Amino acid sequence: MSLYIAIYAYLLLLALACSFCLTIVARRCALRWGVLDQPGERKMHHAPIPVMGGAAIFGAFALVAGLNAALLVLLPLEEWGLGWLSREILAFLQPDAGLKLAGLITGAVIITGLGAVDDIWMLGPWTKLAGQVAAASILVACGMQVNLFIPYPAVTALITVLWVVTMVNAMNFLDNMDGLAGGVSVIAALSFFLCVAPQGDLFLSVLLMIFAGAAAGFLWHNLHPARIFMGDTGSMFCGYFLATAPILATFYTPGSPSRVAVAAPLLALSVPIFDIVSVVYIRWRNGESIMKGDKRHFSHRLVELGMSPRQAVEFIFLVAAICGLGAALLPQIAVSGTLIILAQTTGIFLLIVLLMNANNRSADPNP
Repeated sequence: MSLYIAIYAYLLLLALACSFCLTIVARRCALRWGVLDQPGERKMHHAPIPVMGGAAIFGAFALVAGLNAALLVLLPLEEWGLGWLSREILAFLQPDAGLKLAGLITGAVIITGLGAVDDIWMLGPWTKLAGQVAAASILVACGMQVNLFIPYPAVTALITVLWVVTMVNAMNFLDNMDGLAGGVSVIAALSFFLCVAPQGDLFLSVLLMIFAGAAAGFLWHNLHPARIFMGDTGSMFCGYFLATAPILATFYTPGSPSRVAVAAPLLALSVPIFDIVSVVYIRWRNGESIMKGDKRHFSHRLVELGMSPRQAVEFIFLVAAICGLGAALLPQIAVSGTLIILAQTTGIFLLIVLLMNANNRSADPNP
């Protein structure tokens, strides 16, 4: 066990350090090339901010994952007396890990490139959607699909694409205040890690540690007052990876106490899911386009309750952490405990909705 803890800590810290340094480089490049997010009516900042942080997150993730995969293959570990390390790691990797990693990286390159182009030239919503569907389809082609006990591959393939596209856009929606999307990404990744690490899934656990480190290294520069934004490059990559993680994982096995454990990803990602569902509902109710940007997001409505932007972000971090801890417990508890955690999570968001509705009524001059 101590070996695996050391591996996880090494990868987390290495990815964090790489991301921290790459973010500094990305900020300087963005300033030099004029890749800036300008202030506007829907923006919280009042001065142009560099917007290439997503490239640093993806770059750190790809660099650390690729470098360490190459080291396992290229270094003469047997000659150095470290052959046991390679055997221990390879023994826990899935047989098709190489294909899945190739599919994950290929899709990530597509989604990150799409976000980078959008940050510079502002793509239309349908173009972005087509690119997101293409990236999600790569996962399906490489054998990665949502497992919901449905015996029809075509149905699970469609669900997989819808899930990935939804989460990509959910994280894009959530990226509206300093540190918010980056912090929620770190919390969600650690929640997934607590779900899968006890089951011995080294492949996904390693990827989650690398991703958490990459997001955390960027987050240092993105906390209020932000010196750089992740942009669509970062938010779409974060959404893509966090959507892929539960597809790679197995939350239910024949020995698990409850099949309801498959709901763990919904809890770990409950904050971005709540944000996109509530925003889309409000826009639909008002007869507006769901693609139209506004200040009706989870964080904005907390500010309307009287919180400062920083307090709103910290509140959302707390909600994400509480729900994430519940997600980590689901694979290990019986049906009754699972239902209690699901009810508790639902109650948290219902309380938030009640508070927001009460504030809206008190602010209405003609209730």
